[in-house]
Parts: sequence; C-alpha cells; structure tokens
Amino acid sequence: MGDGYPPFECAPGLRLAAHERVAEIQHAHLCRRLDQIEEMMERLEKRLWLTVYGVVAVILAQAFQSLLVVTP
Repeated sequence: MGDGYPPFECAPGLRLAAHERVAEIQHAHLCRRLDQIEEMMERLEKRLWLTVYGVVAVILAQAFQSLLVVTP
C-alpha cells in the first residue's frame, strides 16, 4: 500500500480499537480483583487453621486435666 496516501481511520476501526481498550481495562481489573480474593482466602485459611489448632489445644488440655484428676 505504498500509494502515497496517509492512512485514515474509519469508524469500525475506531470502534474496534475502543472495544479492545475496554477489554484490556476489564481484564486488568479482573486480574487485580482475583489477586485480592486470593489474599482474602489466604487470610481466611490462616484464621481457620488457627481456630482448628485452638479447638484441638482446648480438647487436649481438658483430656490432660482429667488425667491429672483421675491419677492420684
């Protein structure tokens, strides 16, 4: 296309470029949101394990205490 004419932008081409830009913005936002959700899930998992360990510790402490009471 070396006919010497400068390239011109047509409406469908501009609309496609705008759509691609919107899609890029939406994809970036989606990736950022997924990263935030992953961080929240990791924090929730840590809390859950802390709760599980706490419950196990209480059960073991009660069992140990009952053993101390039974044995003279």
